[in-house]
Amino acid sequence: MRHDGPAAALWSRAYPLLSMTALFWAGNSIVGRAARELVPPAALSFWRWTFALALLLPLAWPHLKRDWPVLRAHWPIMAILGALGIGAFNTLLYTGLQTTTALNSMLIQSAQPALILMVGGLVMRDRTSARQVAGVLVSLAGVLIVVSRGDLALLLALRLNSGDAIIAFAVLLWALYSVLLRKRPPVHPLSFLAASIMVGLVVIAPVYLAEIASGRLIVPETGSALAIAYVSIFPSFLAYLFFNRGVELIGSAATAQYMNVMPLMGAGLAMLFLGEALHLFHVAGLALVLAGIWVAGRPAAN
Repeated sequence: MRHDGPAAALWSRAYPLLSMTALFWAGNSIVGRAARELVPPAALSFWRWTFALALLLPLAWPHLKRDWPVLRAHWPIMAILGALGIGAFNTLLYTGLQTTTALNSMLIQSAQPALILMVGGLVMRDRTSARQVAGVLVSLAGVLIVVSRGDLALLLALRLNSGDAIIAFAVLLWALYSVLLRKRPPVHPLSFLAASIMVGLVVIAPVYLAEIASGRLIVPETGSALAIAYVSIFPSFLAYLFFNRGVELIGSAATAQYMNVMPLMGAGLAMLFLGEALHLFHVAGLALVLAGIWVAGRPAAN
């Protein structure tokens, strides 16, 4: 990548990249829920990554050829990262969205920053400061305000089902993926993403074949094609590049903390496409999430 121009300037700034990532991933959950009757979960995951890889390879091929010896030397961590971040998380998310609501999904995914801090402490022996913990709790309070529409009774009335459990497991795997990204081999981002997708497709393929054998097939409608096209381009090809770059620039804990804006963007998409009005609880929730990000991201005092 060139070291001047607007593209290079954007590539060096974590928060604009992560803002777009959050927007694309919020759309991913909405599309996964909306298309659940048209595209079965394993099919959506398999074709999402197949088309994303087709888009990526023309750009990644020169880097992939150069970096292949390094990728092969680091195959254990590549296998783990590809299986977690590409293969398991998305298939489980789409499976969970078959039987749970978008509201429940957003609530569960909002636990990612706290889980990443805990997994980082257990797996990588990260030291977690009181400021980071406080920031996570403040941001989580903001997320809960938004997804519950400021109604405590709605929050307390939520009931866990099998879809919630599946998404909770997916979020735990994503937390592990985020922490282990620091062990990724020193290769070009395009090489890393292409190799990760290849591993992920190997993981998804047998699940997809089992889904076909069970009789669950893609409904041949325009909506199916549009859903696959969206998830292939935006939350796959672009968002994964941006997320991985965000971890590289500011670390997994800060990146995960910023991802708390994703449920807020999901609410914004609902307002845009479903005609929901902006309420005071949206403003209050946004203020708390931003405050939590600021608190957690402040450097420790000397």
